[in-house]
Amino acid sequence: MKHIKLGDLEVSRIGLGAMGMSHGLTGAGSDDAESIRTVHRAIELGVTLIDTAEIYGPYTNEELLGCALKGRRDQVVLATKFGMIDHAGSGPWNLNSKPANVRASVEGSLKRLGTDHIDLYYQHRVDPNTPIEETAGAVAELVQEGKVRHFGLSEAGPDTIRRAHAVHPVTAVQSEYSLWTRGIEDRVLPMLRELGIGLVPFSPLGHGFLTGTVRSESDFEEGDFRRGNPRFTGENFQRNLALADEVQAIAAQVGATPAQVAIAWLLAQGDDSAPIPGTKRVTRVEENSAADGLQLSSEVLAKLSSLPPAAGDTHNEAGLRMLER
Repeated sequence: MKHIKLGDLEVSRIGLGAMGMSHGLTGAGSDDAESIRTVHRAIELGVTLIDTAEIYGPYTNEELLGCALKGRRDQVVLATKFGMIDHAGSGPWNLNSKPANVRASVEGSLKRLGTDHIDLYYQHRVDPNTPIEETAGAVAELVQEGKVRHFGLSEAGPDTIRRAHAVHPVTAVQSEYSLWTRGIEDRVLPMLRELGIGLVPFSPLGHGFLTGTVRSESDFEEGDFRRGNPRFTGENFQRNLALADEVQAIAAQVGATPAQVAIAWLLAQGDDSAPIPGTKRVTRVEENSAADGLQLSSEVLAKLSSLPPAAGDTHNEAGLRMLER
């Protein structure tokens, strides 16, 4: 698999998002053995960037990766995230990026992941109650101590990114970016390229919608966050099925799967980003990784780029309040 640079960090240009193995999606946590096989197969295929977070579970996804990476730790660039668990008392889903909480988070993540360092450590969501300079300074101390190698931000806006980068270099920004979620193109992406910061697009397959396999709202079990996502409900769902069908038609024309086409479109947007499609199945990681070899013509890329935007917001109201764009 080809490699790219996120800042000065070299990674495979297609990574693996591990969240759904343990958290948030239908079937999460139901087959840890298959999830571990998926991690191992990804490494065999040349995937080096593997992404998790302490909030996934909470904690269980990091524990799973700790098991999966025993004896393989030096083959991957391991990324995890902090800031969505308040270790001072309020617990999960409460933003806290104060320096003391950052340190509590990293110690827990290191233990669960079974490692002495984290390659890429992201602030999961911007904490409005903590100046980003304080958070960046706390991560800088962890870098000096060798517990963290690189600093990242997730779903941060231009002002926050600039301010953080002024304190300690930001290696990568993780944001939702795909054929049907393109909000970062106007303000965030140009600024990342100005500063030499890499991009890690998460949900490059539209939380599974762009694969063409999601056909009904009843596909989602209780606990699957998509059940309450505006894009997966009501009239929006039906409109977005038509968009997924258009991607399917284009994929048929080029002899690839819809997932491969969606990933290949992202790869064609620049050589400074590494999408992290998530899966818990060996067959899917094989399919997704094969997009590395798919070259789309300029005509196909233009057709994909001209597809209408998805109907509905990317998150519910609570989720939207945590985003900066």
